[in-house]
Amino acid sequence: MGQPGQIAPPAGTPVGAASLVFRAGPLLCALRIEDVIETMRPLATHPLAGTPPFVSGICIMRGIPTLVVDVARLLGGASAPVGRFVAVRTERGPVAFAISTILDVRPVGATATAGHDALLGEASARLVSAVGTLDSEPVLVLRGMRLVPDEVWAAAADLAVAT
Repeated sequence: MGQPGQIAPPAGTPVGAASLVFRAGPLLCALRIEDVIETMRPLATHPLAGTPPFVSGICIMRGIPTLVVDVARLLGGASAPVGRFVAVRTERGPVAFAISTILDVRPVGATATAGHDALLGEASARLVSAVGTLDSEPVLVLRGMRLVPDEVWAAAADLAVAT
């Protein structure tokens, strides 16, 4: 539904930005396609001391040490089986999102989460940019990267220098 004075798109026209739609445990999530570098099978991940519980560790992706974020743990608090990694573009380099399954690439319409930050929690509010629906199921639209604290990036850099 649009604002008064807006013209509605023709029936059957996809509304929303092209997004990679996936599951992270029981949650349905989406990433804007421009934030996605590639998808892949999970890579060997090495634990990284001193990081939040949602950081699974670090992997070597295309020769580059890369942080691995467990999206189900970040958003829901509990780990879920990991079936795929999604390499995500960030200002500080790629990050691997550990997810369950990839469902589709499709337009996802959603509204910004402003005002819902308290409901989402601190870590989730940094990651979730909007909430929408797909086939009557809630979908969390994730933002490229604001969830990894500076101290995690520093720990990853220290590990990369040590190896």
